[in-house]
Amino acid sequence: MTIKDLQPSIVWNNFYSLTRCPRPSKHEEIVRKFLLDWAAEHKIEAQVDDTGNVIIRVPATPGYEKLKTVVLQGHMDMVPQKNADVQHDFEKDPIETWVDGEWLRAKGTTLGADNGLGVALAMAVAESPVVKHGPIEILVTYDEETGMTGANALKPGLLKGDILINLDSETEGELYVGCAGGLDATASARYRRKKEPRGHLCYNLAVKGCQGGHSGMDIILCRANANRAMARVLLPLLERNGVKLIDLEGGTLRNAIPREAFATVYVPKKGLVAAKRTVARVAAELKAEYAATDPNLQVIFEPYVAAPGEVCDHEDCKYVTEEAALRFVRCILACPDGVERMSDTMPGMVETSNNLAMVKIYRGEFSMKCLMRSSVDSAKMALAARMKSVFQLAGVRVRFTGGYSGWAPNAKSEIRAVMQKVYKKMFGKEPLIMAIHAGLECGILSGAYPHWDMVSMGPTLLSPHSPDERAYIPSVQKVWDFLQEVLVNIPEK
Repeated sequence: MTIKDLQPSIVWNNFYSLTRCPRPSKHEEIVRKFLLDWAAEHKIEAQVDDTGNVIIRVPATPGYEKLKTVVLQGHMDMVPQKNADVQHDFEKDPIETWVDGEWLRAKGTTLGADNGLGVALAMAVAESPVVKHGPIEILVTYDEETGMTGANALKPGLLKGDILINLDSETEGELYVGCAGGLDATASARYRRKKEPRGHLCYNLAVKGCQGGHSGMDIILCRANANRAMARVLLPLLERNGVKLIDLEGGTLRNAIPREAFATVYVPKKGLVAAKRTVARVAAELKAEYAATDPNLQVIFEPYVAAPGEVCDHEDCKYVTEEAALRFVRCILACPDGVERMSDTMPGMVETSNNLAMVKIYRGEFSMKCLMRSSVDSAKMALAARMKSVFQLAGVRVRFTGGYSGWAPNAKSEIRAVMQKVYKKMFGKEPLIMAIHAGLECGILSGAYPHWDMVSMGPTLLSPHSPDERAYIPSVQKVWDFLQEVLVNIPEK
């Protein structure tokens, strides 16, 4: 069985077409053209705004013109993550999928169901000859995953809708009515380096096999952060074993929990046995601590071997001064990471967190990037102040950018009441009303369209933002059936 055999075919065929379109964040030219061509093929009005968002307008089914206009919203980009042993160019190569029982997966990369399935659902509504609905606007935003650029730049007045149904949630049977705000932190510093020391061996140190995941949805799972784990290993090596740090790099995206981190070090020949014991001890501690969440975590310590054709660059042979290396590694360990506080008003939901996302120490430049989230703006800023204090104590500069507020639940939401009623009638139980610890675009879009009545929903996805991303196939049928019935029951203007 392949993706083309799945039901409902109208949704899965559209998603398959999206997997053929390379679309990492900030490189959406191909998928944008595909959406415009698709609209033209189906004789549907479409336009691109000044930022790169695609807006598609679908007239009401005859007899349903009096219903309020619904905006179906998703984002066109996807998170480009792959396993280290996979050859894949996200700017050129399509996503290859495979069916694993009741799950659809990708072959060693992210699947792009976040948010390709949401876009595919909206496309299916627009092209279906049997779905009954009032006026529909489809908003497919640009660059959601790295900066919510399209949502932030959307101009008031472009859309005429009254209700927004965001299709970017990841658990069927849950209706989301609120989300967290976010804030990016970027720390940086310069440092001096020394020439290659005598009597030392060059070794590679790697932390691999962590599950990673979405820095909002999966942060509550308390999985290992590869950057933090690397610092755990490095600190005793630097403090007690005379090891010298050459370079370090871990994590690739702000909104993905880092799965891998790599360092190059010099080890004293006479202290090699002791250094290996240190690595083995800390590795055993990490494996024991994360046995449940990251059973495949491994720490690899092996002699450096030049890649075929690699030419030695003496600049790369220099190491970080002992003082700077210790300062940076301690900074990584001291920086807040993971769940900071749980919500008092929504049991089981994270209120405030930080993802220590990316670290790089290379050729005299230290950088560290984090993404903070919170449903409480003051708590988010308090965490930022704490983080700033850590960096300043370490002599590291920090700047904060990309801040946005969360989306507050609306107790009087008309569309939420409709969707609750429809869901119970169809499936015999109430949907869960939730807020999400992630940056849904609803909060930003409400700034330009404060009158919109909003709910977020979607099929079940697991481990988005990682190569373990997978979509639960039966949930797509349920969401498709539910969405059709909701559109029939939209209130009149």
